[in-house]
Formats: sequence, structure tokens, C-alpha cells
Amino acid sequence: MPLGVNRYAVAMAWQAISAPGAVTGQLRVPGSKSLSNRALLLAALSDGPSQISGVLLARDTKLMIAALQALGTKIELGETVQITPGKLTGGGKIDVGLAGTVMRFVPAIAALADGETYFYGDEQALLRPMRVTIDSLRQLGINVKDDGKNTLPFTVCGAGEVAGGEVRIDVSGSSQFLSALLLVGARFNSGVTVVNTANTVPSLPHIEMTIANLAEHGVVVERGKNTWKVLPGPIKAINRIIEPDLSNATVFLAAAMLTGGDVTILDWPKSSSQPGDEILSAFKQLGGKIEFTEIGLRLIGPTEISPVQIDLSAVGEITPTISAIAAAAPGISVLTGIGHLRGHETDRLKALVTELAKVGIFAKELPDGLEIHGGTLTAATSQLHSYHDHRMATFAAILGLKVPLELDDIATTAKTIPDFANLWQHFIAGAA
Repeated sequence: MPLGVNRYAVAMAWQAISAPGAVTGQLRVPGSKSLSNRALLLAALSDGPSQISGVLLARDTKLMIAALQALGTKIELGETVQITPGKLTGGGKIDVGLAGTVMRFVPAIAALADGETYFYGDEQALLRPMRVTIDSLRQLGINVKDDGKNTLPFTVCGAGEVAGGEVRIDVSGSSQFLSALLLVGARFNSGVTVVNTANTVPSLPHIEMTIANLAEHGVVVERGKNTWKVLPGPIKAINRIIEPDLSNATVFLAAAMLTGGDVTILDWPKSSSQPGDEILSAFKQLGGKIEFTEIGLRLIGPTEISPVQIDLSAVGEITPTISAIAAAAPGISVLTGIGHLRGHETDRLKALVTELAKVGIFAKELPDGLEIHGGTLTAATSQLHSYHDHRMATFAAILGLKVPLELDDIATTAKTIPDFANLWQHFIAGAA
């Protein structure tokens, strides 16, 4: 595989690292996966060469790079990534791994390619919802061969162009279904109008991120009630610097929360297209004290964590982190707006209930969330499972600060945080 992308990463059992006391320190986290993959995709569709600094080089972004290369984009890696768009060509095979941004975003580009493109992925990727992606392409007149399964693997039969027009889809399962069409729509002959047939859009800040990125490339998106219209036209080539990944940063902030510590994330942006405000609001409600300093964002953990009732619909990806913190809060916490997490890398709601029980915490699923009865954590009764899900692995690492536990696979964190195990160990030990 190019760029050292493992087809199936070798599972690595891991003894969690306990906190010797209050965790303190400073850390600069790698670049945002969401911003990196959007930037790479838009650069590949742009009207000229561009440069991107700060790109995250983890499994999901390496898969995106390999996918774009397979479709004819020239990408040179270095301290700054150089992208030169080329004629979009089909005929290749694209490994999406377990990356939602690759499996949902890239098929729309393949529709513009001249020829067939075969998409496949990890075994667990076959369980991820893909019906909306496939249906949206078919509404645009694109032939998709999937043997009637509406899942991976499938083949997109590109014809070199897409007429565009209106697409009616239910995006309540993932904001990525909508972002995929918005990111590519300007290259369709008549643009694209997306109508959401559902009442909700999960992870709305990620839609705002997509629209903001498009605006920087000169792409116009007109918004109505439950509709988004992308006008046809060129996607202007620009140079870009990728911000730190704020969702990944929450794992290190959680260390301060659970231990009454003091952690600073260097270069945390004061304004961002990432959902920074929503993330910080969640930590404040849990009892964290937050302040911006000259070097970044500082969080001081509370003496006692506060149970919360909180809507995480805007930041569902940090639910495992918030769940780990809420597990140590004396009282009942209710997390809502996260029913769509049942269709992520694994059914995260079911997984969280199962794994919390192993450390003595009762939790139950709600139609749209979780109820967690927090308090005193106990040593794990059995090995915790990652479910091949990077956020379930970091969830276990957070719990392991307080109680002894073993995780079946820490290697899955390579999806978004390269060499997490060593980074975590050095940080907790105060060497970071």
C-alpha cells in the first residue's frame, strides 16, 4: 500500500497507563483530520497547484491521499504537501479503510472520472451506512454497481462529467452524506441542490466547516430551509495551513479533568471552523476551568467532576471522551443528540455501555443518547475492546488513568493520532 497504509493494522494489546497524580503539561496535537481531508480533496479539484502545511499524516489521511492519487492527482509529501490536479481518471481500486470521509467523499469525485472506480475497505467498513451515498449518485445519473447491497464494496461508473441538479437525501445518519455533495458540486455542470428529507442534521459544525472551506476556494453555497445549493464554477487553488485537531486534543484535556490537573494545548485557535466553542462548553459544564493564554488553551481540572445533561449533537465525535469523564462524576449524566453514533466505526452507544460496565459504571442506551450513572471506577473485570474504533481506544486510555485495565488494541488509534501510545505515555509521565 502507498504511504505505509496498512490494509489491516496488527492489533496490539496494551496495558493502560495510570496517572501518578495530577497530570500537568503542554502539548501540540497533530493537524485536524477533518480539515486535512477536506483540504486535500478541494486541492485535487482546484484549477491549479497548491500547497498545504500541517496536514495530518495518519491512516485516514493517507487513505485519502492514495485515493486522490488513484484518480489522477499528483501529490508530493514533505513538510508542506504539494498538490497538482490532473485529469480525473477511473479504472483504479480505492481502499477506504474504515475512514468515513474517504468512503463518503471520494465516490462523488469518481463520478467525474472517465471510467470505473472500485471501492473497498476493512471488513468492518461493510457495516457502515452507505445507502445514502449510493442513492445520491444514482439520483445524479451515475451508475453504481453494488449487487443491490447498498454497502461496500461497490463500483462507481464515471462518465467524465456529471450533469448535476437536485438530490433529495436523508442526512440524519451522517453529515458526511451532505458534505460529500457540497465539496464536489461546483464541478457538476449545473451545480447541485441538496434537499434534506429528514428533520435533523447531525454534527452541523462539520457542515459549516465544509461551507467555510468552499468559500475560501471561491465556491458559492446558497442555503435555504433544509436545502443547500452549490453554484457551478471553478474551485480556486489556494495555499492552506491546517489547524490542530481539536477533537483529538480533548483526550489530553480529559487527563486534566480526571486528575485535577493543568493541561495546555498549544496553538488552540481562538476562532475555528472546527466546533471549538461546543467542545469547550462541554468541558466547562463538567467543571473544567478554561482560559486562553499567549501559547494556547489551558484547562484546569476540577476537584470533583460535575454530572451533566448535555446535547452533543454538534460534537458527537467526542462522546467517548465525555463519557469517560462523566463516568467519574458522582451522579447521573445524560448525553443526547448522538443516536447517529450507532452508524460510526462501531455502534458507539452500545460499545460504551458494554465497556463502562467493565469498570463498574452502569450506563444505558437512550433512543438518542446515553444515561451514565457515574461515581467510583473499579479495576476492569476483563479486557476492554476497541472495536477497531480509534475513539473507543482513547476512551479506554482515559479510564485507565484512574483504574487498572488492559485494552485489546491500541494500534487502531493510528487512524487519527500517529504513535498515540508513546505520545500518551510521555505526556502522562510529564515528559511531553
